[in-house]
Amino acid sequence: MSLKTLIGEPWEDYGLVDSGHGRKLERYGRHRFIRPEPQALWAPASADWAADAEFLPGSDEEGGGRWQFNREVPRAGWPLRWEEVRFTAQTTPFRHLGFFPDMAPVWRWMRERVAGVEAPECLNLFGYTGVGTLALAAKGARMVHVDASKKSVEAARGNAALSGMSDAPVRWLVDDAAKFVAREGRRGRRYDGILLDPPKYGRGPEGEVWKLEEGLPALIADCRRLLDERSRFLFLTVYAVRLSALALEELLRQALAELGGTVEAGELVVREEARGLLLPTAIWARWSR
Repeated sequence: MSLKTLIGEPWEDYGLVDSGHGRKLERYGRHRFIRPEPQALWAPASADWAADAEFLPGSDEEGGGRWQFNREVPRAGWPLRWEEVRFTAQTTPFRHLGFFPDMAPVWRWMRERVAGVEAPECLNLFGYTGVGTLALAAKGARMVHVDASKKSVEAARGNAALSGMSDAPVRWLVDDAAKFVAREGRRGRRYDGILLDPPKYGRGPEGEVWKLEEGLPALIADCRRLLDERSRFLFLTVYAVRLSALALEELLRQALAELGGTVEAGELVVREEARGLLLPTAIWARWSR
């Protein structure tokens, strides 16, 4: 087993400007923000971090905190672009800004996996605001987008409209991801690709409790039932948990052994603009054919 690194490079509308002392400075279009980053154990390149706002974490471990604004920032959000996809960035109560920029190399990798497949059918579980869904839809994929948050699915639909893809073949579903996958398996459904980005902890639309360490093995087993000899990929990312990428790799290796193909694992990282150093953000495992 050898771990791989997927590197998120800066693009026109996003960049990791600098990092250090437990924080990071990022640019989102014309605005700059400071957010906590426990992985940034080193010293920053510069002490002068002029930002529009900073997220100040709370004293608990559940992700609480608040934004402190130094300049005017549109509270309803502002448009950004990644390749063909346009979407809204916005300061949220959960310290992120409406999408996960470190996923850009994952979006690109998935698009490569289904290139040449006629109208591939793909599933995005825990799909959030839909940038990954739209990245695949832009290349002709028929998508099923599932998230337990009605607000997130509405934001995803808004991003589709912003991208000129309101008529793209996407099913936008407010549903519990684990229950949905189990139902799809009983229906005999299959997919060419599956993207999984589960939270550490969450609740479904009817109060269902999700705990990653407890629910992930069964979820992967149910996803396996949706893949067959023609399927191309399953990509799993995990944030903010005490798990190893090697553990995720072995979970996929055992669950998908009958399919053949390749199982790999590693870290998601973002390249800093100031010095080119790599900031780790998440671990991942993937199966592909």
